[in-house]
Amino acid sequence: MEQDNYILPKNFPELKNETFLQAARGEETQHVPVWCMRQAGRYLPEFREARAGKDFFETCRSPEACCELTLQPLRRFPFDAAIIFCDILVVPQALGMEVLMVPGKGPTFPEPLKEPEDLLRLKPQVDVAAELGYVFKAITLTRHKLEGKVPLIGFTGAPWTLMTYMIEGAGSPTMSKAKRWLYCHPEASHKLLRQLTDVIVEYLLGQVSAGAQALQVFESHAGCLGPVQFNEFALPYLRDIARRVKEKLKKSGLDMVPMIVFAKDAHYALEDLSQSRYEVVGLDWTVDPKEARERTGGRVSLQGNMDPCGLYAPKEKIGEIVKKMVEGFGTQRYIANLGHGLYPDMDPDHVGAFVEAVHTHSKQLQEQK
Repeated sequence: MEQDNYILPKNFPELKNETFLQAARGEETQHVPVWCMRQAGRYLPEFREARAGKDFFETCRSPEACCELTLQPLRRFPFDAAIIFCDILVVPQALGMEVLMVPGKGPTFPEPLKEPEDLLRLKPQVDVAAELGYVFKAITLTRHKLEGKVPLIGFTGAPWTLMTYMIEGAGSPTMSKAKRWLYCHPEASHKLLRQLTDVIVEYLLGQVSAGAQALQVFESHAGCLGPVQFNEFALPYLRDIARRVKEKLKKSGLDMVPMIVFAKDAHYALEDLSQSRYEVVGLDWTVDPKEARERTGGRVSLQGNMDPCGLYAPKEKIGEIVKKMVEGFGTQRYIANLGHGLYPDMDPDHVGAFVEAVHTHSKQLQEQK
């Protein structure tokens, strides 16, 4: 019976550490909360051991495996939040596209979208619960297994970022095939972006229903767009996602959860992003903290933004980098993170030094006020 309770999205353990949620909502905190993108990742030996010899997306489809991988970094480090182990490309899979994780190459689409008529290959309607229910089960199981230690973050890729993978067929330094669509096939591009948005909204709602306590939208490929294209093909859909998710949460009586938008390299769009109905704007390491505060005008909390490569530095240097970063952002309405995800060759001890430095220096700065 106890095992059955783990799969029901109710009677979750009481949350013991609300610091991350308080910062996201703009409430006062005693210290700066911290988590890391890709904190459940290959830099951990236990992660590599658990994943050895297993297909990546097969792992994603196992709620038990995702739960275990999500919990691993929490056993090592005093992070203030967990983020469910999954991948943004489960959404194109739900639309009917095949995605493989090729060792040494990364995500690969054997049959990417090449011309607008290829959109007919996508499912016109997606039963999100049927196609992505394994993610919801993983979230529910993990909420129970966390035992209220920290909040659990759900996430999705943003429409433009997913579109780039679906057309490029893999990662690309230029995204030229996807950008060609924007110039040559704007109507088809908008059709695809709308279709992705519709699935993403239902996907995020399902995550909250399953137990996610915050949501992050990853616009990882924003930097390939200039301001004009971003404002036409990315920003409207980011805004639509936040608006529709909030409206539907309210209508369905579900808990309102803070939403984070992370548009990597979209420094030109900080003002717009801060007025897009997200509570938190995530920043990469190319943005100056004080400038970000000024440009967002106190409308949102900020998250970020240490250069991940700073973790290669000696531990004492990491402490100095963190201290300067926290001083730049200030200790309130701030969630410490990296400016992108952890890399596989990083030393777990240095990740621990980063987390400890955030807590130590933010508490000291708070006490000096």
